[in-house]
Amino acid sequence: MELTLKSARRYVDEIPAPLAVVGVWGGELGEEGNRLDAKYQKTLSKVMGELHFKGDFGETLLINLAQTKGEGPGFALLFGLGKKRGVSLETVRRAGARLVQEIARLGFKEAVTEVFLSEKFGKKEASHALAEGALLGGYTWNKYKTSGAPGKRGEKLRLWLARASGPAVDRARIIGEAVNYARDLVNEPPNVLTPSELAHRAAAMAEELGLEVAVWDEEQIKQAGMGAFYGVAQGSANPPRFIQLTYKPPQPADRVVAMVGKGLTFDTGGYSLKPSESQITMKCDMAGAAAVLGAMRAVAMLKPAVEVRAYVAAAENMISGTAYRVSDVLTSLSGKTIEVLNTDAEGRLTLADAITYADRQGADLIVELSTLTGACVVALGEKVAGLFANDARWGRQVQEAAERAGEKVWPLPLEEEYLEALKSSTADIKNTHGRSRSGGAITAALFLAEFTDKPLVHLDIAGPAYTEKNHPLGPAGGTGFGVRTLVELLCESSGN
Repeated sequence: MELTLKSARRYVDEIPAPLAVVGVWGGELGEEGNRLDAKYQKTLSKVMGELHFKGDFGETLLINLAQTKGEGPGFALLFGLGKKRGVSLETVRRAGARLVQEIARLGFKEAVTEVFLSEKFGKKEASHALAEGALLGGYTWNKYKTSGAPGKRGEKLRLWLARASGPAVDRARIIGEAVNYARDLVNEPPNVLTPSELAHRAAAMAEELGLEVAVWDEEQIKQAGMGAFYGVAQGSANPPRFIQLTYKPPQPADRVVAMVGKGLTFDTGGYSLKPSESQITMKCDMAGAAAVLGAMRAVAMLKPAVEVRAYVAAAENMISGTAYRVSDVLTSLSGKTIEVLNTDAEGRLTLADAITYADRQGADLIVELSTLTGACVVALGEKVAGLFANDARWGRQVQEAAERAGEKVWPLPLEEEYLEALKSSTADIKNTHGRSRSGGAITAALFLAEFTDKPLVHLDIAGPAYTEKNHPLGPAGGTGFGVRTLVELLCESSGN
């Protein structure tokens, strides 16, 4: 859906649009709804009473106003916000997503809506949440479909937000489009989004928005000494790329934040081969990279007062005569040697070199996102990301940013006693803790923490990064999880 959001200072009934939307909260109309109701001879409240409409969340009621005296919209849509208790800004965000889907289903090309629950949460906060939800809910992925339901392909909708905060809507538009940019990357098929294509798109975005960009090919990667990264990549006919983006604020920054994203554009598991059913979603193994690149897109527009650098080690994990094997020993950029016990524990190898590089380039703080372990999904399910931090203060900052952004993360321990399981008799460290099935998410995080002494937060987004069914903020596929957290972290901590 091509969605255009417009903010206006006028009331719902003052904006010329064929459909006016007002909320019903706890079975009652709000200020905007009562104003519209009065203008149309109490039509809204009468129909609500006759049909016993209570306004459960997402419940809608379309009312024809054409036969009623009064100048304004031809239709009113009552949108249920649920009961008085338990609402939050997430309620508003989900309402925005549900609303644009309903308007599109009804066939309207233009509508005006009140900003739901602005009296409770404030105009700025509610405007942002509603606009963001609308942009996320309006996302579709049909690039490769040659046919579709009539009226669904190339659908356009203009949505006015009455008495909204214009700056909040503008900010939400930037963030929402950044999330959808990340979703597009994750949803691309792996034969299209190879490491070189991911690098091309990142570079094009960076050049368009004025970010500094550098992309290393396989020879530069090898010359730099990224043996762990290249070891994973060496089995594929599609060569790896190391992507580096930099944002510098207008005024010199007092600190540098590095974002590192896992960029496996496809993961077979290598010689530790995944079952075929487990490979179906492996185009999403670069969702961490997509989140980092999406966040950089927003950062370039919002211009926080902190310097931000993004690093993506993009590769495929394939099987061939040149692929790395179980028992291989790889020499990482840090100089540490790694014994490979499982070629399907490849993401941490690519990330080890990217984290080391970020550290050496002068990062003061590092946040890394990766679809790293199935163990984290077992622990926290598909809705919540695991947060691991080697620095309590930095961990709290990231967690609080996620809470403000409406993304669910939960702290898990970096239990140092588990490091014993990563000791190798052959090399400095093993890439997995062996045959044990316990604590896999923790040992993976401990492995990453071995490659920097800087404050590091590792977000294991294996659960929420991709969904095989529709969710409250969009369709099946890539979710863009992590973009909103990163933007909130970078902008709020810098005062933007």
